[in-house]
Amino acid sequence: MKRFTELIQQLETSNKTNDKIAALVSYFSTADEKDKPYVIAMFTGKRPRRPVTTALIREWAIELSAIPAWLFAECYHNVGDLSETIALVLPPANHTADRKLNEWITDLALLNGQEDSVKKEFILRAWDSMDTQERFIFNKLISGNFRIGISNKTLVNAIARQSNTDSNKIMHSIMGKWTPDQITYQELIDGAHVNTDNSWPYPFCLAYALDTEPANLGETTAWQAEWKWDGIRGQIVKRNGELFIWSRGEELVTEQFPELHFLRDELPDGTVIDGEILAVKDGNIQAFSILQQRLNRKTINKSQLKEAPVGFFCYDIMEVQGIDIRNETLSERRKKLVELMSLLTTRDIVVLSPAINFENWEQLIEIRKESRANNSEGVMLKKLNSLYHSGRKRGDWWKWKINPYTVDTVMIYAQKGSGRRANHFTDYTFAVRDGEKLITIAKAYSGLTDLEIKEVDSFVRRNGVEKFGPVRTVKPELVFEIAFEGIAESKRHKAGLALRFPRIARWRKDKNATEINTLEDLRQLLASTL
Repeated sequence: MKRFTELIQQLETSNKTNDKIAALVSYFSTADEKDKPYVIAMFTGKRPRRPVTTALIREWAIELSAIPAWLFAECYHNVGDLSETIALVLPPANHTADRKLNEWITDLALLNGQEDSVKKEFILRAWDSMDTQERFIFNKLISGNFRIGISNKTLVNAIARQSNTDSNKIMHSIMGKWTPDQITYQELIDGAHVNTDNSWPYPFCLAYALDTEPANLGETTAWQAEWKWDGIRGQIVKRNGELFIWSRGEELVTEQFPELHFLRDELPDGTVIDGEILAVKDGNIQAFSILQQRLNRKTINKSQLKEAPVGFFCYDIMEVQGIDIRNETLSERRKKLVELMSLLTTRDIVVLSPAINFENWEQLIEIRKESRANNSEGVMLKKLNSLYHSGRKRGDWWKWKINPYTVDTVMIYAQKGSGRRANHFTDYTFAVRDGEKLITIAKAYSGLTDLEIKEVDSFVRRNGVEKFGPVRTVKPELVFEIAFEGIAESKRHKAGLALRFPRIARWRKDKNATEINTLEDLRQLLASTL
């Protein structure tokens, strides 16, 4: 556990990818062999099931620390993280013992189904054998809140470097079906387990945001342009007579989209297609808000199938007749995708995502302006000679998104953040004008500089009107421009509208609260998108 705790500290002390990779390489070179699969599992979202409720952990910590509940609450409010608060208030351990990470996780799993008294005895004994930093990590594990800012790509690159193995092979392997208690580190590197499961997809090839003028990309003949659809990225896998549909979030969503089940009969075995799940009605792509009606549902009724039918727009193919073709060029893969699509009978549901024809960059700039009319987010640019990489490779695929929608709002509520922002008001609620009153429209916490955060924090402390729980009501004076990707009707929101991905675009110090947008402005915007 101590070695794992040291790793976490090293990863959190630097924002540089190379430093994180170096720390991971060092860990995988020296750590206990049984611990390594558990670390990979946790870093890739395979976290252990929470054995104890947060309420009980808090209760036991208050009891052991012998402080009143109100004082603990104040500590928590200032620290901003429950696991860290508990680690700090607990008395020093009577003895320390360096148990292995895999032993702790195995024992925690055995607590599920046990009486609370048994769980309490185990947790208190564990706390009494750890220092403050170990307790912090342990608390994250038992509360089910263990998260670390390590991308799959960084983890894969570290393992690939430490094991001298191809990174694509590592990425495919860790995405496979495995559990840390049933596999060794070396077996995970070898990847033999991947082939035992017909369903598993390939790691997605991702794009960087275009940060230059398209003309700087060189000759247009070297590029393929496509619409950047606003749906759910997915892979369709057909192997050994079975059909599987995966989202980019590594969720198996086959049962959510029965319209696509005909592919079980029509796709050849050994086929894997990359594309976008979209709401498509009468041949027209619908807004993302329509697709949302179909997501995360255990059952789909006839009404939902009728109101929000889906389709799959295909734009790449990674496996043909059981052969991995990711190392072929995009132009070669595209030819095979076109050939495959010609075999399908229901091409209005599963569609070849069209390439955009353009002769020069100026023409594509004009075409891109039609993005919203097509319910797309912009344009994708892909090198015709690019391979299907795992993750991102700078220079091969670019996403050229259109500018977001914006609305001028006024801040009316503020709340302290968490982690390093725990002592500042950084989480804000914004409103627009509805007649003579203000109505909340969005919450956001990103977009301001550290200096601006300090300025807003000072304003909140000086201009608080009332306080309820951790939230402060403030004088409606600070105007902020909020950027967002889409707008939809919502019965759950007081304004009757919901903004998609709201964030602070800028602090409008040049405006006052009388100049903000109105709810009617947003309703008109919604109407224009339908």
